Amino acid sequence: EIKFILTETDTSVANALRRIMIAEVPTLAIDLVEFTENTSVLNDEYIAHRLGLIPIRYCAPDSLRGGDCHGAFLPHRECVCYEKCPRCSVEFDLDVNFDRIVNDRPENERDLPFTITSADLKSNNEFVSPAHFLNPEEQNESHDTGISIVKIGPGQHLKLKAIARMGIAKEHAKWSPVAVSTYRFDPIITINEEACATLTHEQKQQLVDVCPDRILELDEASGKLMVARDAWETATYTEDLRVTQTMMKKREEDDDFVTVEHNDDKFIFSVEGTGAMDAEEILMSSLRVLKERLNYLLNSVETLKDM
Repeated sequence: EIKFILTETDTSVANALRRIMIAEVPTLAIDLVEFTENTSVLNDEYIAHRLGLIPIRYCAPDSLRGGDCHGAFLPHRECVCYEKCPRCSVEFDLDVNFDRIVNDRPENERDLPFTITSADLKSNNEFVSPAHFLNPEEQNESHDTGISIVKIGPGQHLKLKAIARMGIAKEHAKWSPVAVSTYRFDPIITINEEACATLTHEQKQQLVDVCPDRILELDEASGKLMVARDAWETATYTEDLRVTQTMMKKREEDDDFVTVEHNDDKFIFSVEGTGAMDAEEILMSSLRVLKERLNYLLNSVETLKDM
């Protein structure tokens, strides 16, 4: 997860960046599944769908971070191969037979179903693997070795071959590298000291308490209202504050005690990845895509001028 502040721009650029992170950053995802044997309780289509939603992580040879696969692979439709090749695809093998592995399990677990997870997918590319967990904390809390695919019992066997290809979420959501990508305006909180001087201590405390985001605090020594230290990070809902201070006014046209406005050229972004890419890499890749789009637009405009 990453949080950052984008400044000196407007909503159009902020929203373009957010939409690119969601839908236009290329990643790898399983796109084709060939079943050899499936005697589990789930049919082939259901398992193929679950495999497609497993985040696939590419780590460059000189890095341990989940990075941009743009330079390492070609889109399948642009590759000159007939079906698949190392330049445009990665092959995963999965072969789990309950009767074959049961003797390797502790004796008290041999009668329990075995959970096939993403850890059982074996890649033919050393730099590509499933993202089993989002972070080390999730890995420590999990009871499984990866993302659950299906459970099998005695006499059941799952064997398949899965092909992962590069794509973008505009084509299918399984290629989206983000779970959450949002932004909000930076709040500008102004306290009217002159108007607040007419309030009692109880009324000031009421203004503090009515805000669910706790953007205000009361200085016990001076009795003055102050903006909370982390107000810029927490301020999202201020309607209760507006209604309460309107009721406190002697006249409707009087100035507000506290005003909260949004900054039109400063945006607070929050981006959480699926595990396919590190959040910082998602941001850098989205900036690369945005730059390519703008260069394409510039070249198109120049071509039209020359016509």
